[in-house]
Amino acid sequence: MASPTNLQGTDPQGADNTGTGNGSGSSQSGSKDQQAAGGISTAEPVRVDNRVRNSIIALVVVALLAVGAFFVFRAFSSSRPSAPKGSKDNPVVIGVVGANDPQWKVFQEEAQKQGIYVQLKNFTDYTSENPALAQGSLDLNEFQHILYLANYNVKNNQDLQPIGGVAVYPLGLYSSRYKNVGSIPQGSTVAIPNDETNQARAIGVLEGAGLIKLKGRWTAFTTPNDIDASASKVTVKAVEAAKVANALGDPSVSAGVVNNDYVKDAGLSPQDAIYHDSASSESAKPYINVWVSRKADANNAVYRKLVEIFHNDAVTKALKDHFGGQAVLNNDSPESLQKILREVQKQETGSAK
Repeated sequence: MASPTNLQGTDPQGADNTGTGNGSGSSQSGSKDQQAAGGISTAEPVRVDNRVRNSIIALVVVALLAVGAFFVFRAFSSSRPSAPKGSKDNPVVIGVVGANDPQWKVFQEEAQKQGIYVQLKNFTDYTSENPALAQGSLDLNEFQHILYLANYNVKNNQDLQPIGGVAVYPLGLYSSRYKNVGSIPQGSTVAIPNDETNQARAIGVLEGAGLIKLKGRWTAFTTPNDIDASASKVTVKAVEAAKVANALGDPSVSAGVVNNDYVKDAGLSPQDAIYHDSASSESAKPYINVWVSRKADANNAVYRKLVEIFHNDAVTKALKDHFGGQAVLNNDSPESLQKILREVQKQETGSAK
């Protein structure tokens, strides 16, 4: 009699048919008997690979944590009070042309002695400093005279303000043939720069020297058309600013108003001028170089302190030495400088009509 185990049956080849279901009748019968007896399937379960899904979930979690940390840090940072302006961690940023000039090194040292840290930002042209100040990347700038500032404000609908004076650089009349203004003959020709800014000032120099008469009051926008030729001693010839000094060698030119930028290059010195405008004259006022801030900062105590420091003896000596004695220092009050600015801006608006 067969033993109970033989009821499972074995394949003649020796393969176990109890769970493989290879198609023999005995194995199918055995499999069905097992399922009926215990309700357990002997088929191998399907395995799902969840590694990709788990990786994506992990990345999403990490990203959410990073975003949360960013906003927590931002909220924490914004809640902390910023360092005071002028401190080591929050220096006063000043835009200048010629940051390596000796007066700026002395100025920084003097400011730091009084607990104010300054960062100089150097510019190589004159077009970027005012936009940078208006947009907030600078706290102050010092490179321009009032007329230039007025021109910028009017054309750009801005309201930058002078908060302190620096200096006026007198504009001189030079001659290779005459030693004084009185020697210049009636009917002579005098050369002046033809650019708008320097031309008006040069006309003011000639008016101050008694060589011309104007039809009306001088302004920072006066042109040769405003000269009363019949009442003037000389006639005026406008040429490029860089060529005025060369024109002094022309026999038909008795004298010329040479812009300060070209005096040294022409082999001249300020002491060679036979006449120059007074730093306190009306025609010189629009040409006062100034410290400039945004209107909202015009009364900032730290910024006004820096203007005061700039006028101490060590800094002004370095400034005068650098400019060969040309600079006439200006320490007018912010209020008087702002008044000049308003007048010049009014003149410019009127001249544009």
